[in-house]
Amino acid sequence: MTHRVFTALLPLLAPLLAVSAAAGEPAPGEVVDTLRKKLEVPSAGLTVGTVEASEMPGMYAVQFKEGPLVYATADGEYFIVGDLFTVGPAGYVNLAEKRRDTQRTEQLEGLATADMIVFPAQDKRRTHITVFTDVTCFYCQKLHREVPELNKHGVEVRYVAYPRAGLGTEGYRKLATAWCAEDRPTTLTRLKSGEAVPESVCKDNPIASQYELGKNMGVRGTPAIITSSGQMIPGYQSAEELMRTLDLE
Repeated sequence: MTHRVFTALLPLLAPLLAVSAAAGEPAPGEVVDTLRKKLEVPSAGLTVGTVEASEMPGMYAVQFKEGPLVYATADGEYFIVGDLFTVGPAGYVNLAEKRRDTQRTEQLEGLATADMIVFPAQDKRRTHITVFTDVTCFYCQKLHREVPELNKHGVEVRYVAYPRAGLGTEGYRKLATAWCAEDRPTTLTRLKSGEAVPESVCKDNPIASQYELGKNMGVRGTPAIITSSGQMIPGYQSAEELMRTLDLE
């Protein structure tokens, strides 16, 4: 009896199972068009960025540009704001955060290390972290004092600019001064140590594009630390704490 019922329901379940099996794949064009029409509110800055099949049968993951990740039905009649979890053998797994980890990794892969200020690991590099930073941020300055210890333990530190107060501000000009310097690591260290360094804002510096990248990645303050796997660690951690977070003890 149970087998006959399941067989009868299989044609109805097939579309949902297909969505689950294709989790992470781009949604069909007609679904994207429908969700854009239903969910976008341009006047409020809500525009759909990507639409992908989610791990939840019958639901699509809709990522708004500079906005939240939501889960919506294909017709856009229902949507859920919040993270999606699954229950695995080791407990709860935040699938939404894993999705964001992947997105952050892909976004940073498009940023050349030549446009960062890099403090390389001593001897063999075990991993790297990417840090969105601001010169005028107290905890950015505090984290910078931990960089030699991180380098000593094989962690390469890659800095990306994020002027918290926005473009055209004192923080922006100081960051630009570091990025425009001939010796960028030394200049950044001097600025974070509170030294007076003459401002020098060169043309075509990457501060604005890196600031926009940070906003698109969900950075809301500094320091914002991104691990090599895409995990975001908001705020300061000591070298010892970071080593534990990175499983490098």
